[in-house]
Amino acid sequence: MGHLDHAAFGWLTPVLSYVMACIGAALGLRCMVRALGTTGRSRRNWLITGASAIGTGIWTMHFVAMLGFGVSGTEIRYDVPLTILSLLVAMVMVGAGVFAVGYGRDRARALVLGGLTTGLGVASMHYLGMAALRLHGTVRYDPVFVGVSVLIAVVAATAALWAGLNIKSPVAVTIASLVMGAAVTSMHYTGMFAVSVHVAPPGAALPGATAMQFIFPLAVGLGSYLFLTSAFVALSPTAGEREASASAQRPVESVAR
Repeated sequence: MGHLDHAAFGWLTPVLSYVMACIGAALGLRCMVRALGTTGRSRRNWLITGASAIGTGIWTMHFVAMLGFGVSGTEIRYDVPLTILSLLVAMVMVGAGVFAVGYGRDRARALVLGGLTTGLGVASMHYLGMAALRLHGTVRYDPVFVGVSVLIAVVAATAALWAGLNIKSPVAVTIASLVMGAAVTSMHYTGMFAVSVHVAPPGAALPGATAMQFIFPLAVGLGSYLFLTSAFVALSPTAGEREASASAQRPVESVAR
């Protein structure tokens, strides 16, 4: 059995992956706050932005953490199409959960449905990403740890959507995003603790791309997207800020007349 190393670069990848999860959660929550304060096309656009931020943050968190993953006795490659599919699954299922909450009339029912859909999307992304691994040997999973990781994903997703519905202030959103980042990171490493690898003697060259050839550039690109989206959201006024600005302008217009 091969020895698994989950932090080949020390604390760098766990800390950086946690930061990416927090950024994605914070962006998603802020976008939901803005979405719920609007209607029509504006609500739809904010929900799409929020879903893409959460999905991108979770995917980037997973694969930044995987940059530090290694198995003694074998190289690791990644199946490129399957890895990209894991990103698309994360975005689509997170989007379905976010839209269920954003447009649901029965908040409790929408929260349960949205949390379940989003949580299963996070878990699907994780295990699709693991299925993209190519190495000399066989990957096996402990079903108990797998079940716990899926449960963490559903609970974390439900809590994140609840926060999006009920938390409005920037300070509260920041605290909630730190908690959500910890939950998503915990789900990842719980799922990784379920993994064991039975290494086989090296045979033919492994197909796929190395982490530095494919995962690292893609993670950097998606991380840049998150930071740019953060700037956009930070500079976009909320509905309350727009109303306050309009109220402040009315007395000035009255005096001018």
